[in-house]
Amino acid sequence: MRAPATASPFGLSLLGFLLVPALFHLAIVLTSSVPLAFRFTPGVLAKLGLVSVAAAMHWGIYASLLATFGLTLRRGREPIITTMVRRLHGEIDDEIVLYTRKVTIAWTLFFAMQLVLSVSLLCCAPLVVWSFFVNILDLPLIATMFASEYAIRIRCLQNPPRDSLSAVFSMITAAVHEKPVQQRAGPGAR
Repeated sequence: MRAPATASPFGLSLLGFLLVPALFHLAIVLTSSVPLAFRFTPGVLAKLGLVSVAAAMHWGIYASLLATFGLTLRRGREPIITTMVRRLHGEIDDEIVLYTRKVTIAWTLFFAMQLVLSVSLLCCAPLVVWSFFVNILDLPLIATMFASEYAIRIRCLQNPPRDSLSAVFSMITAAVHEKPVQQRAGPGAR
């Protein structure tokens, strides 16, 4: 008899990461007939809670990312993407340094646009439209940004770095836990 399969912590995290925003959006859609007004009925309070939590999560994440990436673009600082590439590859050439600065700028603009669009939609569009943007389109937009950057990197650089997502996640995890990252051998690595 086989032992029952257990879900990995990563799988459960991923499921939660995908499921929670979808459930928030579904709840906002299902309560679209409940107006957000200055009446404190249980339905209004529940809907206000859902909207507040979704807005706080979305705005908090993107404001943090905007600040993190944007502050590394100041004079005398190394852009965060350049730092990440150095952690993965060691010494990098000037073409990569310039490219990673531009990528850091692109991500910074992406984070700023996410915030601007989210606030604008919340203020000016129906709540269901705003919810769709922050809860449903968020991950596809991020995936599109990653895919676009990768396509541009392959097209524009002579010897582009080609790292797997697992290598990038390992590097980020090591940076968070301040463990040294084992650099892969290859061009540009010491």
